[in-house]
Amino acid sequence: MFTGIIEGIGHVVSIKRQGQTGQYEIEVGFDMGDVNVGDSVACDGCCLTVTSRLGNRFWADISDETLRVTTLGGLAVGHAVNIERALKVGARLGGHLVQGHVDGVGKIELLQDVEGGKLLKIQAPHRLSRYIVEKGSITVNGLSLTVNAIEGNGVTIRLVPHTVQMTTMNEKKVGDPVNLEVDIIGKYVEKLRFLGSEEYHDGSEISEEFLKKHGF
Repeated sequence: MFTGIIEGIGHVVSIKRQGQTGQYEIEVGFDMGDVNVGDSVACDGCCLTVTSRLGNRFWADISDETLRVTTLGGLAVGHAVNIERALKVGARLGGHLVQGHVDGVGKIELLQDVEGGKLLKIQAPHRLSRYIVEKGSITVNGLSLTVNAIEGNGVTIRLVPHTVQMTTMNEKKVGDPVNLEVDIIGKYVEKLRFLGSEEYHDGSEISEEFLKKHGF
């Protein structure tokens, strides 16, 4: 579990492709002394498992699914990525609850300088728009951000100067893809409502005939 508060920027040092999967070596700009093999680290919003670490470098295996459905498949040596270590129990939750499970990839439609910060507009996949609400939270490349406005599938966000300076957002441009993770609370609410709906119960395999057949 993560918070969407980026701790620093990492850079891809090496990439080894093994069939449809791969192994990435990433170097970060802060102390990784408390990270052990098996720990989780979010890389541009994707939860990765550390398989090895040496100093401020770590290695992670990337599955074919992750390469296919996130922006990690398009990374090359030298690319910068947002890094966050897993949330510690008892620590401040400065952003929102982030799983590091990317729901889809959006595209930057507008990135405009505004008073030291930036105005960001992202075109999100249509299937995700139902989970995005004004003044709600969304994760973009690992950043916990507040949705300022929604127009169709377009999501507008205001980036403060600190966010621009301390993350990879200062390197992004119009047309770039970004990893999106919507607020998990909305997805659970939708599922719970479905479980209580007539649609779900009408499709249940448990019928009067089924109960009689099994001795009830």
